[in-house]
Formats: sequence, structure tokens, C-alpha cells
Amino acid sequence: MSTFSGLNTAYTALSAARQGLDVVGQNIANVNTEGYTRQRVSTSSIGSVAQTGPLSQGARPGQGVAVTGIARLGDLFVDAKVRSSAASAGFWNVRASALSNVEGILQEPGENGISAQLSEFWAAWQDVSNRAGETASAGVLLEQAGVLTSRIGSAYTAIEGEWGSLRSQMDGMVAELNSAAQQVADLNARIRTATAAGSSVNELLDKRSSLTATIATLAGGTARETADGSVEVLIGGNAIVSGDSFRPVTVVGGYRMEDATADAVHLEWAHRPGAAIAVDGGELAAAVRVLAPADGAGTGGTFAEAAEALNEFATTLATSVNAVHSTGESSTGATGLDFFGFDPGVPAARGISVIPTDISGIASGTPGSGAYNGSVADAIAQIGLDPAGPDAVWSSIVTGIGVASRTASQQSSLADISADSAVGAQLSHSAVDLDEENINMLTFQVAYQGAARVMTAVDEMLDTLINRTGVVGR
Repeated sequence: MSTFSGLNTAYTALSAARQGLDVVGQNIANVNTEGYTRQRVSTSSIGSVAQTGPLSQGARPGQGVAVTGIARLGDLFVDAKVRSSAASAGFWNVRASALSNVEGILQEPGENGISAQLSEFWAAWQDVSNRAGETASAGVLLEQAGVLTSRIGSAYTAIEGEWGSLRSQMDGMVAELNSAAQQVADLNARIRTATAAGSSVNELLDKRSSLTATIATLAGGTARETADGSVEVLIGGNAIVSGDSFRPVTVVGGYRMEDATADAVHLEWAHRPGAAIAVDGGELAAAVRVLAPADGAGTGGTFAEAAEALNEFATTLATSVNAVHSTGESSTGATGLDFFGFDPGVPAARGISVIPTDISGIASGTPGSGAYNGSVADAIAQIGLDPAGPDAVWSSIVTGIGVASRTASQQSSLADISADSAVGAQLSHSAVDLDEENINMLTFQVAYQGAARVMTAVDEMLDTLINRTGVVGR
């Protein structure tokens, strides 16, 4: 090896140390950048070509060090776990939120809940029974009946509002999904081109990984890498991203809860109208299930089943009261009167109303017993104690919603814990550690200084050889 080659060896060491410092600086600069994955310089030694024959110089050192790449310290398996746990968390968070909103609408137990209003309603009938024929007790009954029907109707309207709100949110979710998928397709093209050119794509990979996690949260997407460096993203078993192309998704269905039976909300491929996408995870999958129509078995959409339960309760309340009330006689001698009525073509819970407007429409006594007989009013008051009556029906509805809400809340908490754990594992593997980076910085700094000293020593040797050889003794 010539003396001059020593300069090249020292230069490669200087270059490797400098690039190592550059990477350390990049890591430190992005210590707070969300989604950034730490990087490391990969190096390998440059060997010398062995020489044989009479003129060979025997064993020789190598030619220095070469930077072979800048490694991105990510883990594909950990990233996949982050995506799967994000999909589960997204699903259960939406479902738990929907059930929690229904619980908030019902306000049970509480003084503003329907249970409390029912108790006041039956008590008002008992008061009419004890003071039959008095205008004051009849007025209290009519007022309390109006409050009860208004509370039932407002609960139904509020559930309709929650349904419509989530339906509108789905449009935003789908827009976000399509935007993320398009960006992944664009990044695939850039990564493929940069990889072919030998450039570093680490920052592009970080961005793509973050976007695939977003797709997983929204639609339960799974990602798999291909040989050319791009990723294929699947939802419902079909590719939404393949190479540098993506297939947009659209949400189909009405914007009113009463339209859900005939026009159920679902996802479709924009290029294949009518082909539903069976998403199995993420926020969109939960939204589709929550917005589904009632199925008659109590396993349909959260909002539609709650609304159907309110209809069932309103119908039970009206029919049970009317069945007894129609057997009584009012203060004017009228018989066969109904107390509750329904608006035709309107859901029972929203259309239930009080028919009497004053004491003359309240049939509180047995026919022929006089205006001050309250036996029928007493019989109506006892409906509240019927084990199959409106109170029992409402208690069953509230209990069912409460159990479902608690279950969904627990599942949501567990899913969040799993997602946090997966993210924590990802960060422990790929996040920047300032202490480690400071040590690496000192290591490369010392290496740079050592290489510089080698170069200085070789320079002095060459100076002696070139400028001072042959001048001894002059």
C-alpha cells in the first residue's frame, strides 16, 4: 500500500463519521416529530485486493470504510400490531360513544327520566280516583300526561338527531379515508422511484406508515409490502391502494333514520356502484353497524333499536291505559273514550298525544255510578304495578341499553389499552432517545477526530518524504 492510499483511508473514515453525525443531528432534530423513526448509519469495511507472486508485499490493511446506507429502525411486526389495535379501538370507541349517547338521552335513573315521569303519571291517576270530579286533580293529570308524552317524543327525536349526526360524520370519515389512501398511493410512487435511484426513503416511509395507521383506524385496513418497496392496503379483503393507484370509497344510504330500512347505510367502491364493502374493523365498520335498521330481534343498529324500543313502550303505555279508560264514563256521561292517541304515519313514540283537554274527556268512573266515582281511575293507577305493564317494559329497555353500553365501554377501554400498548412498543423500538443520540454523537465526534489525526500523520510523513529526503548532512 502506498503512503498516499493512507490519505484515502483516513478520508473514508472522516466521511463516515461526518455522515454519522449528520444522522444523529437528524434524529435529535426530530425528537418531537410524531411518527418519526430513528435512523442509523450502516457501514462496512473496504477490503484490499490480495496480491500473490514474488513482488507481493504480504498482508495489507484494507482501504477504509464505506457507508452502505442509512437504516430506518422500524419493525414491520410492531407496525402491524399498531394498525390492528387501532382498528379495534376505532370500532369500539364509536360503538361505545353511540350507546353512551343513548343512555344520556334516556337520563335513567334520574328525576328527568321516563321512569320518574311514569311514577308521577300513575300518582296523578290515583289522585283523580280519590278526588273524582274535581277540576284541579284532573288538570294535574292532564299536565303530567302531557309531560310524559313530551318526554317520550323528545327522547325519540334526540335519537333521530344522533343517527343523523353520525350519518353526516360518515361522509367526513370516508373523505379522510380516500385522502389517506391517495397519499399512500402517491408515496408508493415516490418511494419506488427513489429506491431505484439509490436515494434514502426513510422519511417517506415514516409518512406512509402513519397514513396506513390512519386507514386502519378508519376502516380496519391491513398493509402488506411488495417487492418494489410499495405497500398494498386492503379493506374488506379488497385493495384500496395497489402500487401507485387507489380506489375511492363512497358511503351510500339515506340521511334519515326512518329511511334506513329501505336504504340502509353502507360503503361501496366508487368504481363499482352496488358492490358493498364488508368492512370488518375501524370507525366506519362501527358506524355502519350503529346506523343499521332494526331487525326485529333486537340485534340491529344501536339507534334504530333504541327508537323501536321507545315505539314499543309508547304503544304498550297507550293501549294499556286506553283499554281501561274506554270502559269508564266521563263527567258528561260519555263512554268508550281513549285517553292516548297516535298521529297516523308517525312513529308511536313521536306521535303519542293526550286526547282529553279538560275534565270532560277523562273517564274516571264506572258507567252509571255518577260523576264522583273514581274506580276506573284507580284501575288505571294500578297499571303501574302490572308485571307486564309499561313500567316493566320500560325497565327492561333501560336495563338492556345499560348492559350493552357497559359492555361496549369495557371493550373500548380494553381496546384503548391494547392500542396504547402497541404504540408504546413501537415507540420503545423506533423513537429517538436523546441519551443514546448524545453517546452516538460523542462516538462519531471522537472517530472524526481520530481520522483527522491519522490524516495529519500521513500528511507529515509525505511532507518528510517529499520535501526533506536527501537533505541530511547539508
